[in-house]
Amino acid sequence: MIKRRQLLRYTGAALLTTIGTTWLSGRNQILQAQTPEEKVTIEWLGHTSFLFTGGGKRILVNPYRSMGCTAGYKLPEVNADLVLISSQLLDEGAADLIPGNPQVIYEPGVFQVGGLQIEGIAIDHDRVGGRRFGRNVAWKWKQGGINILHLGGAAAPITIEQKILMGRPDLVLIPVGGSSKAYNPQEAKEAIQALNPKVVIPTHYRTAAADEEACDLTPVDDFLAISEGIPMSRLTTNKIAIRPQDLPEVSPVIRVMKYNFG
Repeated sequence: MIKRRQLLRYTGAALLTTIGTTWLSGRNQILQAQTPEEKVTIEWLGHTSFLFTGGGKRILVNPYRSMGCTAGYKLPEVNADLVLISSQLLDEGAADLIPGNPQVIYEPGVFQVGGLQIEGIAIDHDRVGGRRFGRNVAWKWKQGGINILHLGGAAAPITIEQKILMGRPDLVLIPVGGSSKAYNPQEAKEAIQALNPKVVIPTHYRTAAADEEACDLTPVDDFLAISEGIPMSRLTTNKIAIRPQDLPEVSPVIRVMKYNFG
């Protein structure tokens, strides 16, 4: 009798385990089906200003005032949960224009914001050790499953220490238009070679927004001309969505975004 009871007990336990496993498996499938797809949407707002949307967060980088090279852009007055500022210069540091009361970060360091780790990495904003335009902050974070690096207005070569901090980004946003405070096309190419990113979005170059007499940037075509061998495409919009599975196996690729002046 004892053996029979044990058998029944073991059989019952096995049955419950099977039922439980089946129920949990079905529940996991439901939960997986309800889990939002990982992706980040990048919207170009002009110059080095971008809005990143993904993982329930809206992160705005480098809002500007309309003047000089940004004269013809619309002010980036968009709602955001977090604003990242690369420098206090007016073409990338006009956080006072943003509606609402988002958190603003403008110093290098490591920050925890709403479940995200944001890392600001200092790099010179000019070619004379920061003595002219001071320090630029490059921003690094992961959103929607994508490792993002926004170099802001970097002008100095990337050191070994900075490269260790920056890692290998899935997506890098890099200035390419030159001037005295950001990479020219050749310097941008060298930075890309150092970082070996998967996707490159050029920033900080001359467009139809420029005041002809007050903008010393070169157009993006000058950068593209020396980037032969790197796959490139010109988008027809100022938005792109990137999922982890979209990242190229052979990297990098260049994506040139189109600003809507209409």
